[in-house]
Amino acid sequence: MKLSMNVTSTFFGNVVNDIKVAKEVGFDGIELQNPKMDRYLEAGYTAESVVPMLEGIEVSAFGALQEMEDDAFRAEAERLTCQAQLFGAPTLQMCTGPVDVQVVKDFKAGKLAANDPRYRGLLGVPEKELIEKTAKRIGLAADIAKDHGLGLFIEPLGWAPVNALPQALKILDLAKRDNLGIVVDFWHFFVAGDTPEDVAKLDPSIIHAVHVCDGLTVPAGEIPDQAISRNIWTGGGDIPLQEWVDSVKATGYDGWWTSEIFCDKTQELDFNLVAGALRDNMEILVSGKPGGKFAK
Repeated sequence: MKLSMNVTSTFFGNVVNDIKVAKEVGFDGIELQNPKMDRYLEAGYTAESVVPMLEGIEVSAFGALQEMEDDAFRAEAERLTCQAQLFGAPTLQMCTGPVDVQVVKDFKAGKLAANDPRYRGLLGVPEKELIEKTAKRIGLAADIAKDHGLGLFIEPLGWAPVNALPQALKILDLAKRDNLGIVVDFWHFFVAGDTPEDVAKLDPSIIHAVHVCDGLTVPAGEIPDQAISRNIWTGGGDIPLQEWVDSVKATGYDGWWTSEIFCDKTQELDFNLVAGALRDNMEILVSGKPGGKFAK
């Protein structure tokens, strides 16, 4: 069992204190994310200056590459892969898009104008074309990652055109890259209609990470919006967390379990308290043993 802290656990933290907190509360690893890393770099620091901070903790993954127009996508894949390699991450995260849920909502409502500059991706494209074009783009990213000795895992976002496990598996099959896998994210899978039984049938070799997170049920017909559905403490939502953990364990998976949370209330609390509680509660779920001092 290896436990990692996604930096959403310390939502308003920065690169320096995120790494510090992850170490202090006992995580084995940290899943670094580029919004915070970009802020660090834009302030004038170098990516190389992060490396000494990582002594004593592993980087379980680095993310997240997002879908965008082709030329920009290739450049961004190269940039993030180089950073992931520098930090010693074994794999890079890629999200299906559009990442902006409001774009999806506007499209559904017929309010997305043809000249709207926001990235709309493959909204409205027939399913076969959607899968084929997404597989091509993901294959490109996987090749770039492999050139740097890394894997690539896709995260189908619950509101995106590619959002469900069957779609992800078709994409992996079409892409045919041996360094390509998925993340089992409890919330995204839950709102897409995937089940623990679906997860239990997965080949563990394609699971690069597990995001342990919670959420509220999305009303039928609504676009899943994590600002609403995920605004909850892990364990306080509608996802049967133990069932999902057990389904992953049933595959034989033995990799990283990562905390993830988007809760307004916890964002205003002490970083160590929140991160520590997430770590300890995740340990209880995965190992079945009593948690540490933060567990509730």
